Amino acid sequence: MSERYSTPEARRAVTVGSATVDIITVVADQDIERITATNVEASFLLLEQGRKIEAESISIHPGGGAVNAGVCFARLGFAVAPLVKLGRDHNAGMVLENFAAEGLEERLVRRSDRLGTGIAVMVASHDRNATIFTFRGANTDIRPEDVPADAFAGSDVVHVSGLSNQSADCYPEIVARARRAGCFVSNNPGIRQLTSRRDTFFAALRDIDLLIVNRVEAEALVPALGARGARLGAMPDSPSDLPTLARRGLVGNGYHVGLVDFMAAVHGAGPRFVSITDGTDGAYLSVEGALFFCPPKPVETAGTAGAGDAFAASLAADLVAGASPEDALRTAAVNAAAVVQVIDTQSSLLTRKMLDAELAGAPPDFRARRLL
Repeated sequence: MSERYSTPEARRAVTVGSATVDIITVVADQDIERITATNVEASFLLLEQGRKIEAESISIHPGGGAVNAGVCFARLGFAVAPLVKLGRDHNAGMVLENFAAEGLEERLVRRSDRLGTGIAVMVASHDRNATIFTFRGANTDIRPEDVPADAFAGSDVVHVSGLSNQSADCYPEIVARARRAGCFVSNNPGIRQLTSRRDTFFAALRDIDLLIVNRVEAEALVPALGARGARLGAMPDSPSDLPTLARRGLVGNGYHVGLVDFMAAVHGAGPRFVSITDGTDGAYLSVEGALFFCPPKPVETAGTAGAGDAFAASLAADLVAGASPEDALRTAAVNAAAVVQVIDTQSSLLTRKMLDAELAGAPPDFRARRLL
């Protein structure tokens, strides 16, 4: 274990969110057409009706935001209890087999009598940024009674990933209970939660220590921050040597906002730490008015699913363990890079010893630095 961290043996984590069975299909580039739009930042895979398409591989894996993050925490030395809801079906058995294999506790697993275990079907081709068909199933059915009063007692960190439908209605109470239990609360919400339950999300930010969003999610928050009176001015002139997002700022519904102003507005709503990921353009972390940046670790991409979960959980784990912002960002970037080198979301997550070895062998230009 690195000397940069305090001893983590007694550290405990609860992860909240989804558990799924992932069915991943990889299709050769020549067997599926891709169209890239010029007026929006989007590409589309074309599936011909009635045609049987040959796949390079079809495989089944455990997944879901809470379980991906839980495995990440566990491999970093935490005792982990995911709070998830499963159906009463064969797929639930597959999820619990993964719990046993990774040493995850089952004490907070709940069952739905109405809905089946969540399933994600991913189709990956070309740049391997998979299209995902999602059956959320029991993941939408977490209710207040599924969260016992002592769910977070004794935990050092509670990490909440994306929630939807009925489960998202529990979000304010979940983070409030975690705060009352004295936990470090990290949150990596999905775009649906940020857009469909925006008021609830903002009200709960006072109970969040670390908020992690990607660029698209951050831009979805910009007009809401403006509507709530945040001082979001025009994008200032920025030095040309800054990384892309720090130079470009965030654009949302008529606002063009500098990254520092955005971070300050979110800090004003509650979180001590705010992180924005920008894919292959790196990641940012704002801490008490200081802005840090880490480029992505250069690797060959096999699939992007799960990289966000790995980044978020690794960042939270390091900050809880007392790492510096620069070290925490590098750790998160390295674990995310490990995940994108395989098609599934968990198999390549790193242990602390493996992370330290990767960091020691990283290229000299792979370093986190303070920008402002």
